[in-house]
Amino acid sequence: MIRYALKCNHGHTFDGWFASAAAFDAQLAAGQVSCAVCGGADVSKALMAPQVALISSVAADMPEVPKSGQPPLSKEAMEIAIAKMRKQVEENATYVGGKFAEKARAMHEGTAPETSIYGEATAQEARQLIEEGVPVISLPFKPKQKLQ
Repeated sequence: MIRYALKCNHGHTFDGWFASAAAFDAQLAAGQVSCAVCGGADVSKALMAPQVALISSVAADMPEVPKSGQPPLSKEAMEIAIAKMRKQVEENATYVGGKFAEKARAMHEGTAPETSIYGEATAQEARQLIEEGVPVISLPFKPKQKLQ
């Protein structure tokens, strides 16, 4: 995800979140970006300074991540963290196999109810979803189950 400071031709400033720079450009060209204050369609990027998170501030909320000055995670610690993530995903999301891109797109377009899903997508399918603004993330594990 990328955040842009935006402004309209009336001087209103607001923030916009996009899947990528290309997604912003595509949505702007298609007239899908409008002012959050007045609804005007004449929108452009405003000058902004990048916001960079320090590893220590990110790591403060994640005890498994080493704080600044500590050695990197061991292979065993990484495996434990990934196993915890896998358990969380499998308990709280539905496995949809190779239909992931289709189902994620349908939820994004509002033609299917929103729910937590996981499955497989090709690199091309994932790239297309991101360019369309569909929120997706690559998981660091393969599913235990396979749908027929």
